[in-house]
Amino acid sequence: MENKINLKALVDKGSNKIIFIESGNAFIDVLLSFLTIPLGTIIKLGRKHSAPVEIGCMNNLYSSVEEIDVSELRSDACREMLLLPRNAAESHCKYLVLQIDHNAKPTRYFGCSRCRNQTTKKLFRFNSGGTRCGNCGCCTSGEEIPFSVDVASAFVKERARLLITGDLQLISPFSESIDSLFTNLGVTNRNTTEELNLNIGVDEVVNLLLSSLVSKTALTETLLKHKPVAKLTNENNYQAIHIDPQIVGETVLTEEDNISIKLIVCKSKNIVCYAEAGEDFVNLLFSFLTLPLGFVAKQMQDGSLKGCIDQLYRSVQDLDEQYLKSNHHKEMLLNPKLVPGFCYKNLLGIEEASYYYLDGKLTTDSSLIPSYAPLESYKIEPTDNNSSARGFLKGPAFFTVTDNLVVRPISTILELSVLDKLNVPFTDIEKRVVLMGKKEALSLLMASFDSDSALTNAFISKPYQA
Repeated sequence: MENKINLKALVDKGSNKIIFIESGNAFIDVLLSFLTIPLGTIIKLGRKHSAPVEIGCMNNLYSSVEEIDVSELRSDACREMLLLPRNAAESHCKYLVLQIDHNAKPTRYFGCSRCRNQTTKKLFRFNSGGTRCGNCGCCTSGEEIPFSVDVASAFVKERARLLITGDLQLISPFSESIDSLFTNLGVTNRNTTEELNLNIGVDEVVNLLLSSLVSKTALTETLLKHKPVAKLTNENNYQAIHIDPQIVGETVLTEEDNISIKLIVCKSKNIVCYAEAGEDFVNLLFSFLTLPLGFVAKQMQDGSLKGCIDQLYRSVQDLDEQYLKSNHHKEMLLNPKLVPGFCYKNLLGIEEASYYYLDGKLTTDSSLIPSYAPLESYKIEPTDNNSSARGFLKGPAFFTVTDNLVVRPISTILELSVLDKLNVPFTDIEKRVVLMGKKEALSLLMASFDSDSALTNAFISKPYQA
């Protein structure tokens, strides 16, 4: 029997909108887990939706990974890393009352007895026992090492209760901002409201996740079933999105770190028709699928997202120890990290999680380490034969990338067909070579998430500015 969570909602009868819902820790944890989910997982979930959701160019990236020939990949596992990316917070999320991605295989960690005897810190590896250790090559089933996690709740305290507004703001039941909720909706007296009891399951939670990316009234659209989820594309005019230079670092790094791409631009329309690039650029594009949603929300919280996931992110910033279990749990949501081995070049400035071995268990919480002991003495490095540090693709290789991020091995036929569809003659194109550093990589990520013309908006229109 499917688990359900009971929620009590206050609805404005005039507008038929949810003013807020009252919630305990079970649903709050599910909601906060949205920030930890990789974009590739969200695309996969969106495909099962009754009205498939298109998130900028991310769907095209996902399809490109599906369709690329295995001979282009460094290993079969690289495709799975992108299509079924791991969640660095999965040890917390697997105990949620409602499992969004219930088909995902949990990552398991095993100790290698040979490595342990050699007193190296690379004691653990991914996947299941019975395979070779990624560190020493020893074939041993090993001993599974559990994570140290409080199963009573994932991110908030067990008895925490909050109000969740229609646009996913989390507010205290004692907050003065409750009055403004009624004012903004034009609710003048209690007679214009009604209480509803709602039972929600996995389907409703998935719909809420998808709606949070495209709607400012996600709870209403999901729970009162107003209308199907819209597309997240560039149908509306952009506003500039500020990217903090302190976050992204310098634009130009070393020559080795920069990525060079060739843009074929239509001069009269001032758009990118397509790009020609090496495997390093495509590795970066594909790595977008491994990024947690909270990382994107962090970059765009001061911008003009069509949805309200940024409201959820800002709400977590304002929550204190009265509700969250610890500063570590807050950090997991505001600065979500990648699973070790999933970071490519780190042009985007996202970190990999650090793992520590304490009292026979794994943890990512460094505050649990005794203050008298150096962190490095407890830190371990999970080993895996399938690291993305060298990328997902074999090199050298060259690719054609369309403006909406359809990726194919270099193809003159594809390039000609793109020009035909755009009705662009050869006399109206020019080639521009651009170098990508951290700032440009983040701009491209934002454009990929929020636009169906990612190359044009990242390199020509530049609505995403530092």
